[in-house]
Amino acid sequence: MKRVFHIPDMHCPACVMRLEGIEDELPGIRRITASYHKQRLEVEYDEAQVSEAQIVAAAEALGYTMRKSQ
Repeated sequence: MKRVFHIPDMHCPACVMRLEGIEDELPGIRRITASYHKQRLEVEYDEAQVSEAQIVAAAEALGYTMRKSQ
């Protein structure tokens, strides 16, 4: 599964590193790519191991707001 999220409060390289670190915390995430210029987070994951809600909760625990991009 692949999802793209808009993260309006991602504004620097440190934000990118923090959000991409979610990959190490949650099993089942295959790839995370963040761009603070675009305020965008792309996540590829295995639905059998991790849910979208868990990914969103992990980002929100770091203090970020996530909105699913259309």
